[in-house]
Amino acid sequence: MDCRINELETIAARTRWWTPGEAGELTCRLCPHECRIRPGRTGLCGIRRNHEGRLLGLGYGHPSGFAADPIEKKPLYHFLPGSRILSFGTVGCNLRCRFCQNWSLSRSQDVETARDLVRPEEVVRLAQEAGCPSIAFTYNEPTIFAEYALEVALAAHEAGLRTVAVTAGYINPEPRAELFQALDGANVDLKGFSDEFYTRWTGAHLAPVLDTLRWIHQETSCWLEVTNLVIPGLNDDEDAVSRLVDWVHEALGEEVPLHFSAFHPAGQVTDRPRTPAARLDAARQLARRRGLRFVYIGNVDDPEEAATRCPGCGEVLVTRHWGGVDLLRLVDGGCPRCRLPLPGVWAASGPTPGD
Repeated sequence: MDCRINELETIAARTRWWTPGEAGELTCRLCPHECRIRPGRTGLCGIRRNHEGRLLGLGYGHPSGFAADPIEKKPLYHFLPGSRILSFGTVGCNLRCRFCQNWSLSRSQDVETARDLVRPEEVVRLAQEAGCPSIAFTYNEPTIFAEYALEVALAAHEAGLRTVAVTAGYINPEPRAELFQALDGANVDLKGFSDEFYTRWTGAHLAPVLDTLRWIHQETSCWLEVTNLVIPGLNDDEDAVSRLVDWVHEALGEEVPLHFSAFHPAGQVTDRPRTPAARLDAARQLARRRGLRFVYIGNVDDPEEAATRCPGCGEVLVTRHWGGVDLLRLVDGGCPRCRLPLPGVWAASGPTPGD
């Protein structure tokens, strides 16, 4: 039998969260777009295709590439600091961010379905061979290959590895519950704080992202960090930053790390400058004044802005640079000076890193 037919059957059997319609049309229920997809076409994400009345999640088994990254690049600062993480994505995205910093992957639909599948247990083996205690679903939007990410996460846990997602959080409640309950960590990109911004610049809506953030924080043990890409003239005014910070403080609490990330011209937004360092620092200082304990600046190599201090005594506990960790001074997941516990996931197994 044609191996490609076998592969398509495997993918179809694993693709979930859809309902059939009339005349061969179907509706994908994975994300709030709920695309109605005609035969032979894909949804907005570019990789969930109607193949003869069945939905194919073409991201299943087809990573666009693997890399062993410092976990600080995700960014995750309170999750196994100083470790490396096996990172991979597929192609496509269910948002249409005009300022996308990873345009080539998010807009691509180049999924090769004729080559051999990379099965979940093979991903785990690659992580083990690279000495990575965790696996990241990243580079493009992982929710659009949720079935594959979920199976990799389950296989990773069986092998004693952890998994994380770097995501925009635009996903419906049913698949969200299964995916994030199976993950150990997530960094959710909160792109702005108005529905007008989301509609105009991302092709999506704000409310589902806020629902995802609240749900992860309240209903799972998945470690959560939040990133906001600060874009000059679009979402960087003091009012917008204040509303975002106040919502994070009220809905997620003072201990959820917030990363303000520097923008660089990309995608369709090439007429804006890189985010000035002073603007990033102003956002960070505002967030700290409003009560957030762990606020960081990303996409710049500034060790001072990336350092973690004990919120109790001010002791420097972790210092970082773009490539990873320089100093890690935790004892049993807390401050060695005042013994205050630090929120996060600090050890893959055994003693705390840096002991």
